[in-house]
Amino acid sequence: MASVVEVAVETNGQPISSVSAIGVPLSEPRLSYISGAPFPTVPPAVVRAPSRKVKAAFVARVERPKFTIEVDSENKAKSLNVFSFDFPHHASFHVSWIGFFVSFVSTFAAAPMVAIIREDLELTKPDLGNAGLAAVTGTIVARVVMGSVCDLVGPRYGLSIVLLLSAPFCFCMSFVTTAAGFLICRMGIGLGLATFVACQFWMSCMFNGKCVGIANATAAGWGNLGGGVTQFLMPLIFRGMVQATEGRIFAAWRWSFLVPGLLHTVLGVVVMAIGQDLPDGNYRMLQKTGQLEEKSAWKTQYLACINYRTWCMMATYGFCFGVELTMNNIVAGYFHDQFELDIVTAGVLASCYGLMNLFARSIGGMLSDFTSAKYGMRGRLWTLWVCQTLEGVLCVMMAFAKDSLSSTVMCMVAFSIFVQASEGASYGIVPFLTRRSLGVASGYVGAGGNAGSTICMALFFTSADIQTHEGILYMGFAIIAVTMLVIPIHFPMWGSMFLPGDNRFTEEDYYIKGEFTEDEVKQGLATSVQRFCDNSRGEREPKNRPEPSRIRKIFIRP
Repeated sequence: MASVVEVAVETNGQPISSVSAIGVPLSEPRLSYISGAPFPTVPPAVVRAPSRKVKAAFVARVERPKFTIEVDSENKAKSLNVFSFDFPHHASFHVSWIGFFVSFVSTFAAAPMVAIIREDLELTKPDLGNAGLAAVTGTIVARVVMGSVCDLVGPRYGLSIVLLLSAPFCFCMSFVTTAAGFLICRMGIGLGLATFVACQFWMSCMFNGKCVGIANATAAGWGNLGGGVTQFLMPLIFRGMVQATEGRIFAAWRWSFLVPGLLHTVLGVVVMAIGQDLPDGNYRMLQKTGQLEEKSAWKTQYLACINYRTWCMMATYGFCFGVELTMNNIVAGYFHDQFELDIVTAGVLASCYGLMNLFARSIGGMLSDFTSAKYGMRGRLWTLWVCQTLEGVLCVMMAFAKDSLSSTVMCMVAFSIFVQASEGASYGIVPFLTRRSLGVASGYVGAGGNAGSTICMALFFTSADIQTHEGILYMGFAIIAVTMLVIPIHFPMWGSMFLPGDNRFTEEDYYIKGEFTEDEVKQGLATSVQRFCDNSRGEREPKNRPEPSRIRKIFIRP
């Protein structure tokens, strides 16, 4: 625990909820004011601001920091360092994206080996389409449930349990002999994609609004990278298994699925051992000590469902993340059939689509954070609309390039970059949809991604009458149309793409009065949300943001 000393703070300007001890090394005490917190009546030290006119005095606490990085009043990290493994912020960052990565590898492990599996199980095009559909459809409900799990018991349990529950389906794939068995196993493995919701919720709890866009984008992007890695990893594993089984290719693809199953099992245990739900501790401990609200599943579901912004984001996310899932299912087979490439070459080229996650989703998150700093929430909304509209245009261009392998690959890579950037920009907005029901809202939006893939697969890639390049063309037009739903997303205090915010509304009106009753506020259930309100005022347009603290130097006299 951090050591605490009471001090009095004198400053000019507006009332403040936090004061940074500028000029004091991190090894020295950190100064922070906790609004409404009770303080013992002991002679305090005096902290004076160099001001001629002192208009207000505040009581504060000097805490020796328990974190090695700079944090805000919610103890959320103010920056992301992907090379750091500091506990709990960056340790949780790494276990969350790796867990999500493993679920992606296993979900799409069948896609690059589809030519062999198709021959072994005598599958038709509708059989393959339905199995691909099942792999992403089952996750719709799982992601919605995961949202409530995160709100009620925390992201650590949620991510670990879903990895362990989906592992047996990976192992059972080795025993499949029918199209129905293949479909059931792919659906069971696909449940692992619910780890995405836990991953994004976790990052929103660990990182401040100044970097939440890039934190969410990088964690999800590196997790999505599994969809590209599996396109060349599974063929390599398959080749090794062919040698191990002395050329029995139908046995080799079955043995290959043992690898994803083992990865699920190992990561499920690692997440529980290394991760931590919140900067201040795990859910169970914080709820027992009264530091964290024990939420009602019904209440959080209700608040998320009545917020129309949740549904708009759910629909638009369906045509960026949903498109990525669709492409992961069909692109290797498209190269194999359209250009008559062998399974390994088709897999390598198909992996280029998913490998853009290495950086492209982070770019979307960075653009969202950058435009937010310049223009507030309106900048985030414009970033999403521009990226996703360009995604649709490039999807159409890929369809028209069907007769040239080089042109198809070039269009596919550019198309993929904007798909991932749109995903990153989306989760630069999601953490601000609601505070009390953040897990549920994240779950619904994430489920929208799988729903979008289900719709695309069902409409464009399961019918024998629609060629694959035609399906890609129709999908591009659908992306452009659905992205128009970003336009009506409006936050009363921040505005929308074309309308400014209303100065009569505040963050407290939206996040506290809109989600808590007066009795709940009196019980202190909104205390942590008040700190979130203070830290999210940067989403206002620059002219409406509060002036920064005028304190230039702080002297502490014991």
